[in-house]
Amino acid sequence: MALAPSESLEWSLPVASVQELAIQKLDKVPLRYVRDDLDQTTPSNPSLRVPLIDMNKLVNPEFREKELQKLRFACQEWGVFQIINHGVFDESLSKMREQVQEFFDLPLQEKKRWAQKPGSLEGYGQAFVTSEEQKLEWNDMIFLKTLPLQDRSLNFWPKNPQEFRKTLESYSEDMRNVAVSIVRFITMGLGLEAQNFCDTFKEGTYEIRMNCYPPCPEPERVIGLNPHADISGITLLLECGDTPGLQVLKDEHWVNVEPVNGAIVVNLGHIMEIISNGNYKAPDHRAVVNNSKQRMSIVTFCYPNPSVDIGPAEMLIKSGSPPVYKTLTNAEYFHSFFNRKLEVSFIDSLKI
Repeated sequence: MALAPSESLEWSLPVASVQELAIQKLDKVPLRYVRDDLDQTTPSNPSLRVPLIDMNKLVNPEFREKELQKLRFACQEWGVFQIINHGVFDESLSKMREQVQEFFDLPLQEKKRWAQKPGSLEGYGQAFVTSEEQKLEWNDMIFLKTLPLQDRSLNFWPKNPQEFRKTLESYSEDMRNVAVSIVRFITMGLGLEAQNFCDTFKEGTYEIRMNCYPPCPEPERVIGLNPHADISGITLLLECGDTPGLQVLKDEHWVNVEPVNGAIVVNLGHIMEIISNGNYKAPDHRAVVNNSKQRMSIVTFCYPNPSVDIGPAEMLIKSGSPPVYKTLTNAEYFHSFFNRKLEVSFIDSLKI
């Protein structure tokens, strides 16, 4: 019996595992994954590099102003940067990578114990599949709400691998600390009172999506993750290896975000774009795949405290700039996102 289409983006229809398709060593990808409609042009000049920011320099008064200028440029011109010396131990990052690898290496039936259920995006599966005719992405994922504690739905948290839950708890705390530190300097770059924003992210919500992009026989005909901008405040991405796949749109060209050892990719979301009144941009980005290597990534979506309204920072409006975006409650913001049509630009719908 055919499944009814999902009425909103808040839950997803079940689809086949891409890992299982890859195991079959197909010569061609199934039609539902073929995306000849997407722009698969070669990325722009490979000498173009996403900015690299050093947290040690941001916290050191001697180097802060120069590094803050680099950060401001990255937020205005790119909306994405890589950060090093972020304060998370390599051992902690390695342990999280290992747990994600072990989870995706489990037999399909074991992974399906943690599968998504109607009414929720959490769990193992794919996101935003709203009809049986929809084109699919070449990835499998598991998505979990991790902070605050009361938001956790532990029935979706794998007990296998054994250390998965404990490691994810610790990793979530690490990512919250990184987010609070980065938000401090991002908002300083706007000339805002940073402490208020740090506090809202200390008490914010954190969601983690772990992605697996298997090798594909026709990588040029599929997409690992559709082009999109994030709705978060900021997003933190940890690569699980040295295989590139993340691309960001810069001046109408797709640019590879090359993995940097020990770095975390920081991507601005729509909430930060709105807070900055359009001074900073949430960039479009996507994931591409290859025909020989599997790629995995761990993505943390960082949101401010849900009690805080989402709108342009008052200090920016008082300085004479008219507001570009509406001010919404947290509930209004997410209702607008989850109940829109996929083809509608979310950020444009929030403009005054």
